[in-house]
Amino acid sequence: MEALLPLKDRLDTLRTQIDEMIAHQGVDRMTEQLADLNLQMESDGFWDDPDAAQEVSRKRARIEQTLARWQAMRASVEELDVLVELAEEEEADELLAEIEAKLDALEETAEERRVELMLSGEADHYDAILTIHPGAGGTESADWASMLLRMYTRWADRSGFEVETLEFTPAEEAGIKSVTLVIRGEYAYGYLKAEAGVHRLVRISPFDAAKRRHTSFASVFVSPDVPDDVEVTVDEKDLRVDVYRASGAGGQHVNKTSSAVRLTHIPTGIVVQCQNERSQHQNKAQAMKVLRGRLYERELAKREEELDKLTGEKSEIAWGSQIRSYVFQPYQMVKDHRTGHETGNVQAVMDGDVGPFIRAWLLRGMAAPRKGA
Repeated sequence: MEALLPLKDRLDTLRTQIDEMIAHQGVDRMTEQLADLNLQMESDGFWDDPDAAQEVSRKRARIEQTLARWQAMRASVEELDVLVELAEEEEADELLAEIEAKLDALEETAEERRVELMLSGEADHYDAILTIHPGAGGTESADWASMLLRMYTRWADRSGFEVETLEFTPAEEAGIKSVTLVIRGEYAYGYLKAEAGVHRLVRISPFDAAKRRHTSFASVFVSPDVPDDVEVTVDEKDLRVDVYRASGAGGQHVNKTSSAVRLTHIPTGIVVQCQNERSQHQNKAQAMKVLRGRLYERELAKREEELDKLTGEKSEIAWGSQIRSYVFQPYQMVKDHRTGHETGNVQAVMDGDVGPFIRAWLLRGMAAPRKGA
């Protein structure tokens, strides 16, 4: 069957690429690591230290997830082998469309795995802490920040990641003043670091009776959720701790006691806050988690700047730069200004289809912008 030959060539190429990626990923080594972790979890006293036990459990879950992905790809190749063989033996032209569709899907999955293999940074495999702040513009920007919150939450759901809210402060009329999330999943930080920066929205304002077009801005900060066993030094004398009453929903206890905590790291000017927990102690602990991540991310940025000086490279993204525009009117388009990647399907992006933008950024050379606003 002549029509089958190009499909067989695609399958052979794909098989080679997958085998190379599996070797590069170190699947055999990961299988051994999984066996060691299983032995640890079966040992007596494993749960005596709940924090350490939870970290081991998460590491095992991540390895299991990675191995399952590669096993699924191998299974897909084997399934295609069977279909190709069947189409050859029985000259079944009706199978060609099915083979091509499965090849398309597997090639797309292989591209996603290839991107993952590029996530080799020191912190790429960590969970991510994502914070959104509206820019100047009152209700317009506050509403835009809430739209970004929905977009990233939906992206996380699509990606199989867990989302925990560390801090949420609603705006007075609509939208949010700030929100901080922990997004847990394999390479969450490696992916989401592509999203840090200023996001611009152009639309007809739903808050303007004259139906005029408005431009709104919101800043996205992304830092790794640094495990406790990674050393990040925070000197108490460098901190200013402010305690205040939480705002918004949360019940009588949250609103009537000064349990919310704001930490200011004086040397860097980094400010983080948390108000979602019931006690001041818990909120301070969560705020410290965010601060450690921001300081760690800052140190990674410093190292990259030093490397850029040595290699003669220059980062193209600066603090406060606008990374992406979302235009609702007079036409529809989302465009990333760093990569040139764009789409006219604005609704899909706002529903969480951010993956193509992240992949385009990662594949552009991995010159990681350390940013915010």
